[in-house]
Amino acid sequence: MPARARTTAILFMCALVSSGCAARSGATSDLTLQPPPPTVMTPPPDAALLATADSFLVRFATTKGDFDVMLRKSWAPRGAERVGELVLANYYDGARFFRALPGFVVQWGIAADTAMTRAWSGRRIADDSVRESNRRGTVTFGAGGQANTRTVHLFVNLRDNARLDATRFAPVGEVVRGMDVVDQLYTGYGEGAPAGKGPSQQAMSQEGEALLARDFPLLDQIKTARVVRLFSAAPSSSASALPSTSASPSASPSSALRPASSPAPAASRARASGTPRSAP
Repeated sequence: MPARARTTAILFMCALVSSGCAARSGATSDLTLQPPPPTVMTPPPDAALLATADSFLVRFATTKGDFDVMLRKSWAPRGAERVGELVLANYYDGARFFRALPGFVVQWGIAADTAMTRAWSGRRIADDSVRESNRRGTVTFGAGGQANTRTVHLFVNLRDNARLDATRFAPVGEVVRGMDVVDQLYTGYGEGAPAGKGPSQQAMSQEGEALLARDFPLLDQIKTARVVRLFSAAPSSSASALPSTSASPSASPSSALRPASSPAPAASRARASGTPRSAP
C-alpha cells in the first residue's frame, strides 16, 4: 500500500476510535460539529397543533446568546403543556433570570409586564409525577411548599440535583443546545431578598421590568422564547418532526439535538443551598 494511502487509513481508524470513545463515555458537550439548528416557526403554531405534538423545541434568545429546550410530554404532560401555552402567549419575552445561584439553578418566570404576571400567576396546574431526575441541564417548574402550586416559574439545573426528585419537582424538558450560554448567565446578585442581594419576587410582581432595570441591571434577560419545531410520537426511540413550513429543509429535526451533559465549570460547582420556588 502506498505511504499516502496508509496514512489516510490510519487517520480514518483514529477518527473511528475517537468517535467510539466519545459515544461510550457519554460526551455530549461539543455541539460545534452538529448541523445548524432550524429557525423558529413562522407563523408560530396554534394551540391545537401544539397539543398534537409529543415533544416540542423552544429557543430562548437571551442577552448572553441562545439556548434550546426540548419539552417532553412523556416526562411531564401537564408541565410541558403549560410551557407551550406560555411561549405561545409570549409570556417570557423580556423576563429576567432573577434567581441565579452558582452550582445550583437559574430561575425565571416573573414577566416583564406586571399585567401579564397578574394574568397568569393564579393559574395553577396539578403536579406531574417525577419520571426523570433533576440532572444537570434539565428544566423544571418552580413551586410553592404545597402540592399543585406550579404556575409560570421555570429553572435550569446547573448541576445534578437529585435531591429535588423527592419533593415533587418533575423535569419537563432539557437543554439540548446552548448549556454553555446558561452557564454564563449573571449570578452576581445571588439569592433573592431578604435572604440575599437579589430582587424580591413580591416587588418584581408589583413593578416588573422597571424595578430590575433600575436596581438589578446586570441580570440577564430573555429577548424572545419561540417554538422551533414540533415532534410527533414515533414507534422508534426518536421522535419524528411534524410538518413545518418554516424550518430549513437541510436541517435535521433530531440529529442535532443531544442532552447538554457537560460538567459545570469549577466556579459553578460551588455548593449552593435552597429550593427552587415560585413565592418568597
